[in-house]
Amino acid sequence: MIQRKIVHIDESKCDGCGQCVPSCHEGAIRIVGGKARLVSDKYCDGLGACLGHCPRNAISIIERQSQPFDEAAVAEHIKSQAAQAVPHTGCPGSAARVLERHPVEAAAHGPGAGSAASAEPTPSGLMNWPVQLTLVPPHAPYLRDAHLLLVADCVPFAYADFHRRFLDGRPVLIGCPKLDDGQFYVNKLGQILQTAGVRAVTVVRMEVPCCQGITQIARMAIQSIGADIPLEETVISIQGEIRSDRGPVQRAESRSPSRSLPTL
Repeated sequence: MIQRKIVHIDESKCDGCGQCVPSCHEGAIRIVGGKARLVSDKYCDGLGACLGHCPRNAISIIERQSQPFDEAAVAEHIKSQAAQAVPHTGCPGSAARVLERHPVEAAAHGPGAGSAASAEPTPSGLMNWPVQLTLVPPHAPYLRDAHLLLVADCVPFAYADFHRRFLDGRPVLIGCPKLDDGQFYVNKLGQILQTAGVRAVTVVRMEVPCCQGITQIARMAIQSIGADIPLEETVISIQGEIRSDRGPVQRAESRSPSRSLPTL
Protein backbone atom coordinates (compact mmCIF):
# COMPACT_ATOMS: atom_id res chain seq x y z
CA MET A 1 0.00 0.00 0.00
CA ILE A 2 1.19 3.52 -0.77
CA GLN A 3 -0.07 7.07 -0.18
CA ARG A 4 -1.25 8.44 -3.53
CA LYS A 5 -3.99 10.34 -5.34
CA ILE A 6 -7.06 8.33 -6.24
CA VAL A 7 -10.69 8.86 -7.23
CA HIS A 8 -13.26 9.17 -4.44
CA ILE A 9 -16.99 8.75 -5.14
CA ASP A 10 -19.47 10.34 -2.73
CA GLU A 11 -22.36 7.84 -2.78
CA SER A 12 -24.69 10.33 -1.10
CA LYS A 13 -24.44 12.55 -4.19
CA CYS A 14 -24.24 9.84 -6.87
CA ASP A 15 -27.53 9.12 -8.66
CA GLY A 16 -26.16 6.25 -10.76
CA CYS A 17 -26.47 8.06 -14.11
CA GLY A 18 -23.34 6.27 -15.38
CA GLN A 19 -21.84 9.20 -17.30
CA CYS A 20 -18.53 8.66 -15.52
CA VAL A 21 -18.20 5.03 -16.64
CA PRO A 22 -17.19 5.46 -20.32
CA SER A 23 -14.97 8.43 -19.42
CA CYS A 24 -12.76 6.17 -17.27
CA HIS A 25 -10.51 4.64 -19.93
CA GLU A 26 -9.02 2.17 -17.46
CA GLY A 27 -12.44 0.69 -16.64
CA ALA A 28 -12.00 1.48 -12.95
CA ILE A 29 -15.62 2.61 -12.39
CA ARG A 30 -18.73 0.44 -12.55
CA ILE A 31 -22.39 0.97 -11.61
CA VAL A 32 -23.17 -1.39 -8.75
CA GLY A 33 -26.43 -1.28 -6.84
CA GLY A 34 -27.43 1.95 -8.57
CA LYS A 35 -24.24 3.78 -7.56
CA ALA A 36 -20.89 4.40 -9.25
CA ARG A 37 -18.17 2.46 -7.48
CA LEU A 38 -14.42 2.03 -7.88
CA VAL A 39 -13.85 -1.53 -9.11
CA SER A 40 -10.30 -1.72 -7.77
CA ASP A 41 -7.74 0.80 -6.57
CA LYS A 42 -5.10 -0.67 -8.87
CA TYR A 43 -7.16 0.28 -11.96
CA CYS A 44 -7.39 3.98 -11.03
CA ASP A 45 -4.53 6.22 -12.19
CA GLY A 46 -5.78 9.14 -10.08
CA LEU A 47 -5.73 11.61 -12.99
CA GLY A 48 -9.46 12.27 -12.85
CA ALA A 49 -10.64 12.06 -16.46
CA CYS A 50 -14.05 11.18 -15.01
CA LEU A 51 -14.39 14.38 -12.96
CA GLY A 52 -15.93 16.54 -15.67
CA HIS A 53 -18.53 13.91 -16.54
CA CYS A 54 -20.39 13.85 -13.21
CA PRO A 55 -23.44 16.16 -13.20
CA ARG A 56 -23.79 15.75 -9.41
CA ASN A 57 -20.15 16.60 -8.53
CA ALA A 58 -19.95 13.28 -6.72
CA ILE A 59 -16.39 12.50 -7.86
CA SER A 60 -13.23 14.03 -6.47
CA ILE A 61 -9.52 13.25 -6.19
CA ILE A 62 -8.20 12.55 -2.70
CA GLU A 63 -4.97 11.23 -1.23
CA ARG A 64 -5.12 8.01 0.78
CA GLN A 65 -3.44 4.66 1.28
CA SER A 66 -4.18 2.39 -1.68
CA GLN A 67 -2.74 -0.19 -4.01
CA PRO A 68 -0.33 1.26 -6.61
CA PHE A 69 -1.71 1.87 -10.09
CA ASP A 70 -1.00 -1.32 -12.10
CA GLU A 71 -0.71 -0.72 -15.86
CA ALA A 72 -0.45 -4.44 -16.68
CA ALA A 73 -3.56 -5.22 -14.63
CA VAL A 74 -5.44 -2.42 -16.41
CA ALA A 75 -4.52 -3.89 -19.82
CA GLU A 76 -5.85 -7.30 -18.76
CA HIS A 77 -8.96 -5.71 -17.26
CA ILE A 78 -9.74 -3.81 -20.48
CA LYS A 79 -9.17 -6.95 -22.56
CA SER A 80 -11.52 -8.90 -20.29
CA GLN A 81 -14.19 -6.19 -20.52
CA ALA A 82 -14.03 -6.16 -24.32
CA ALA A 83 -14.27 -9.96 -24.49
CA GLN A 84 -17.18 -10.24 -22.08
CA ALA A 85 -18.98 -6.99 -23.04
CA VAL A 86 -20.04 -6.66 -19.41
CA PRO A 87 -23.01 -4.26 -18.99
CA HIS A 88 -22.41 -0.96 -17.17
CA THR A 89 -18.60 -1.16 -17.35
CA GLY A 90 -18.23 1.25 -20.26
CA CYS A 91 -19.06 1.12 -23.94
CA PRO A 92 -17.56 -2.04 -25.50
CA GLY A 93 -17.25 -0.12 -28.76
CA SER A 94 -14.63 2.17 -27.21
CA ALA A 95 -12.26 -0.68 -26.27
CA ALA A 96 -8.78 -0.18 -27.77
CA ARG A 97 -8.29 -2.24 -30.91
CA VAL A 98 -5.60 -2.54 -33.56
CA LEU A 99 -7.29 -2.98 -36.94
CA GLU A 100 -6.10 -5.18 -39.75
CA ARG A 101 -4.76 -2.83 -42.38
CA HIS A 102 -5.15 -3.40 -46.10
CA PRO A 103 -2.76 -1.74 -48.54
CA VAL A 104 -4.14 1.57 -49.82
CA GLU A 105 -3.25 1.31 -53.48
CA ALA A 106 -2.50 4.52 -55.36
CA ALA A 107 -4.44 3.16 -58.34
CA ALA A 108 -7.56 2.97 -56.23
CA HIS A 109 -7.49 6.76 -55.91
CA GLY A 110 -7.68 7.53 -59.59
CA PRO A 111 -10.71 8.89 -61.46
CA GLY A 112 -13.89 7.33 -60.17
CA ALA A 113 -12.22 5.72 -57.17
CA GLY A 114 -14.72 4.86 -54.46
CA SER A 115 -17.70 5.61 -56.71
CA ALA A 116 -20.39 3.21 -57.87
CA ALA A 117 -18.55 2.92 -61.19
CA SER A 118 -15.36 1.63 -59.53
CA ALA A 119 -14.50 -2.05 -59.77
CA GLU A 120 -13.05 -1.99 -56.25
CA PRO A 121 -13.91 0.28 -53.31
CA THR A 122 -11.16 2.42 -51.87
CA PRO A 123 -9.70 0.47 -48.91
CA SER A 124 -9.42 2.02 -45.46
CA GLY A 125 -6.03 2.92 -44.04
CA LEU A 126 -7.36 3.13 -40.46
CA MET A 127 -5.23 1.05 -38.07
CA ASN A 128 -6.72 1.93 -34.66
CA TRP A 129 -9.99 2.20 -32.77
CA PRO A 130 -11.26 4.35 -31.10
CA VAL A 131 -10.06 7.52 -32.82
CA GLN A 132 -11.72 10.27 -30.73
CA LEU A 133 -9.12 11.78 -28.39
CA THR A 134 -11.53 11.74 -25.44
CA LEU A 135 -12.07 7.98 -25.78
CA VAL A 136 -8.54 6.77 -26.51
CA PRO A 137 -6.88 5.02 -23.53
CA PRO A 138 -3.28 6.22 -23.02
CA HIS A 139 -2.17 2.59 -22.64
CA ALA A 140 -3.56 1.50 -26.05
CA PRO A 141 -0.95 -0.74 -27.74
CA TYR A 142 -1.14 1.13 -31.04
CA LEU A 143 0.20 4.30 -29.40
CA ARG A 144 3.47 2.78 -28.19
CA ASP A 145 6.51 4.48 -29.85
CA ALA A 146 4.17 5.79 -32.56
CA HIS A 147 4.36 8.67 -35.02
CA LEU A 148 1.00 10.08 -33.98
CA LEU A 149 -1.47 11.80 -36.29
CA LEU A 150 -3.61 14.44 -34.54
CA VAL A 151 -6.42 15.55 -36.86
CA ALA A 152 -9.14 18.18 -36.69
CA ASP A 153 -12.30 16.19 -37.24
CA CYS A 154 -13.43 18.14 -40.33
CA VAL A 155 -10.27 17.25 -42.28
CA PRO A 156 -11.27 13.78 -43.59
CA PHE A 157 -14.46 15.29 -45.04
CA ALA A 158 -12.60 18.06 -46.84
CA TYR A 159 -9.52 16.17 -48.08
CA ALA A 160 -10.54 13.31 -50.35
CA ASP A 161 -7.16 11.53 -50.32
CA PHE A 162 -6.91 11.50 -46.52
CA HIS A 163 -6.39 7.76 -46.02
CA ARG A 164 -3.60 7.30 -48.58
CA ARG A 165 -1.87 10.63 -47.92
CA PHE A 166 -1.86 10.64 -44.12
CA LEU A 167 -2.89 7.34 -42.50
CA ASP A 168 -0.10 5.13 -43.85
CA GLY A 169 0.89 3.14 -40.75
CA ARG A 170 0.12 5.88 -38.24
CA PRO A 171 -2.44 5.86 -35.41
CA VAL A 172 -4.88 8.75 -35.64
CA LEU A 173 -6.63 10.79 -32.95
CA ILE A 174 -9.32 13.33 -33.80
CA GLY A 175 -10.93 16.28 -32.04
CA CYS A 176 -12.39 19.73 -32.55
CA PRO A 177 -10.47 22.59 -30.89
CA LYS A 178 -13.49 24.90 -31.12
CA LEU A 179 -16.32 22.72 -29.80
CA ASP A 180 -14.45 20.41 -27.41
CA ASP A 181 -12.67 21.10 -24.09
CA GLY A 182 -9.23 22.30 -25.15
CA GLN A 183 -7.63 22.13 -21.71
CA PHE A 184 -8.91 18.59 -21.23
CA TYR A 185 -7.31 17.72 -24.58
CA VAL A 186 -3.98 19.23 -23.49
CA ASN A 187 -4.00 17.11 -20.34
CA LYS A 188 -5.17 13.95 -22.10
CA LEU A 189 -2.70 14.27 -24.98
CA GLY A 190 0.14 14.97 -22.54
CA GLN A 191 -0.75 11.77 -20.70
CA ILE A 192 -0.75 9.83 -23.98
CA LEU A 193 2.60 11.25 -25.10
CA GLN A 194 4.25 10.42 -21.78
CA THR A 195 2.68 7.00 -21.25
CA ALA A 196 3.16 5.71 -24.79
CA GLY A 197 6.56 7.23 -25.54
CA VAL A 198 5.26 8.83 -28.75
CA ARG A 199 8.16 9.63 -31.13
CA ALA A 200 6.57 12.40 -33.22
CA VAL A 201 3.28 14.21 -33.77
CA THR A 202 1.82 15.44 -37.05
CA VAL A 203 -1.16 17.79 -36.82
CA VAL A 204 -3.52 18.03 -39.80
CA ARG A 205 -6.02 20.86 -39.51
CA MET A 206 -8.32 23.07 -41.53
CA GLU A 207 -7.29 26.57 -42.69
CA VAL A 208 -10.05 28.30 -40.69
CA PRO A 209 -8.65 30.37 -37.78
CA CYS A 210 -10.37 28.45 -34.98
CA CYS A 211 -8.66 25.25 -36.12
CA GLN A 212 -5.24 26.64 -35.18
CA GLY A 213 -6.17 25.60 -31.66
CA ILE A 214 -5.43 21.94 -32.35
CA THR A 215 -1.79 22.76 -33.13
CA GLN A 216 -1.63 24.80 -29.94
CA ILE A 217 -3.09 21.85 -28.01
CA ALA A 218 -0.32 19.59 -29.35
CA ARG A 219 2.37 22.16 -28.55
CA MET A 220 1.10 22.70 -25.00
CA ALA A 221 0.82 18.94 -24.38
CA ILE A 222 4.46 18.50 -25.40
CA GLN A 223 5.48 21.41 -23.18
CA SER A 224 3.53 20.00 -20.25
CA ILE A 225 5.67 16.87 -20.09
CA GLY A 226 8.96 18.62 -20.95
CA ALA A 227 9.60 16.33 -23.90
CA ASP A 228 11.59 16.83 -27.09
CA ILE A 229 8.97 15.51 -29.52
CA PRO A 230 9.01 16.70 -33.15
CA LEU A 231 5.79 18.47 -34.14
CA GLU A 232 4.71 18.97 -37.76
CA GLU A 233 1.64 20.67 -39.23
CA THR A 234 -0.31 20.36 -42.48
CA VAL A 235 -3.14 22.78 -43.29
CA ILE A 236 -6.08 21.81 -45.53
CA SER A 237 -8.22 24.37 -47.35
CA ILE A 238 -12.00 24.21 -47.27
CA GLN A 239 -11.77 23.44 -51.01
CA GLY A 240 -9.95 20.22 -50.11
CA GLU A 241 -6.40 21.18 -51.07
CA ILE A 242 -3.18 21.13 -49.05
CA ARG A 243 -2.74 24.82 -48.26
CA SER A 244 0.59 24.41 -46.47
CA ASP A 245 2.78 21.58 -45.31
CA ARG A 246 5.09 23.30 -42.85
CA GLY A 247 7.12 20.32 -41.80
CA PRO A 248 8.58 20.73 -38.32
CA VAL A 249 6.84 23.30 -36.14
CA GLN A 250 9.07 25.03 -33.60
CA ARG A 251 9.63 22.60 -30.76
CA ALA A 252 8.13 23.14 -27.35
CA GLU A 253 11.36 23.58 -25.42
CA SER A 254 12.49 26.47 -27.65
CA ARG A 255 9.44 28.56 -26.77
CA SER A 256 8.18 30.18 -23.60
CA PRO A 257 5.48 27.88 -22.21
CA SER A 258 1.95 29.18 -22.65
CA ARG A 259 -0.64 28.09 -20.14
CA SER A 260 -3.75 29.19 -22.03
CA LEU A 261 -5.34 28.21 -25.30
CA PRO A 262 -5.95 30.83 -27.97
CA THR A 263 -9.32 32.55 -27.89
CA LEU A 264 -11.50 30.90 -30.54
